[in-house]
Amino acid sequence: QVHVEESGGGSVQAGGSLRLSCVASGETDGNECMGWYRQAPGKGHEKVAGLNLLDGTTHYRDSVKGRFTVSRANAKDTVYLQMDSLTPEDTAMYFCVLCHWGDGTWFPRAGYWGQGTRVVVSS
Repeated sequence: QVHVEESGGGSVQAGGSLRLSCVASGETDGNECMGWYRQAPGKGHEKVAGLNLLDGTTHYRDSVKGRFTVSRANAKDTVYLQMDSLTPEDTAMYFCVLCHWGDGTWFPRAGYWGQGTRVVVSS
């Protein structure tokens, strides 16, 4: 089994920054990719950023490019999401997920999601 746990959410004013952390533990051998989804109140899940753990390639949704940075820690299966210049539109529950990488993008692996960490950005 794999356990995925996010942390670092909170409340911040527009223009501020937050850094989310994600740690995957358990049977993570062969883990090739970790990424972030978010779900805003009343909306569906949307892909935010992904990181290929094998070669460092990243992929971002257009609305966060230049503001968010996904990176890995020295510790195995640990990634961060640095979020700068936050806007109220970034308010959402953020989920970390293990993923597959292909065709220049990434795809979540079913059943390998964390419980989420909430981000609230006030204007």
